[in-house]
Amino acid sequence: MEEMASIRTLSVDIGGSGVKTIVLDNAGNPTTERARTDTPQPATPDVVIDAIVALSQTQGEFHRASVGFPGVVSSGVTKTAVNLHPSWVGFDLANTLANRLDAPVRVINDADMQGFGAIGGKGVELVITLGTGFGSALFVDGKLVPNLEMGHHRFRRGETYEQQLGRATLDAIGQKKWNRRLEKAIASLEHLFNYDYLYIGGGEATKINLQLQPNVKIIPNISGLLGGIALWR
Repeated sequence: MEEMASIRTLSVDIGGSGVKTIVLDNAGNPTTERARTDTPQPATPDVVIDAIVALSQTQGEFHRASVGFPGVVSSGVTKTAVNLHPSWVGFDLANTLANRLDAPVRVINDADMQGFGAIGGKGVELVITLGTGFGSALFVDGKLVPNLEMGHHRFRRGETYEQQLGRATLDAIGQKKWNRRLEKAIASLEHLFNYDYLYIGGGEATKINLQLQPNVKIIPNISGLLGGIALWR
């Protein structure tokens, strides 16, 4: 039991604007301060992996790593990367990073990882993340429905959730109009999923200025890192 208790997990959150890391103990509690660097541009696999390795060297000892990636992930291979670079399509992130870190690596969609850090594990729970793009994750009784990627589905006026609510649009239309759109999106998602709980995270969640229903909760951005422990359960 002593050995199990001492396993430390490097948790990595790759975003369109920032790459973040933290180390978690076996219970999922942080043992280091969160480290962050701007996502290198253009965000190709090589430079993003270099950034992760550099951040990991500031975090002390760890035995394995969990990575949240902004796109579809299958068996450690990244299938889409709308907000990074086309060269991520078909890239074996898990094995490439494992070789660089000299530790086993598991990779999951970033909103899925954020969800694991936030959900209660009962009923239908939907997670959306508002950042560079629009992430989404769906859980039923704590079990993940993987790679939902709802952000690229049509929402209104012929545009997707991401086109209507991503960071570039927020900057272009301002917070008041963006909040009105978000209110419409929440109503749409409520009818689509009939969720028991909706959790809203991501870097732009701080800009929300709405009266939210009791079953809608804004979650801290660090949830995206805290969910990393779930990949090893």
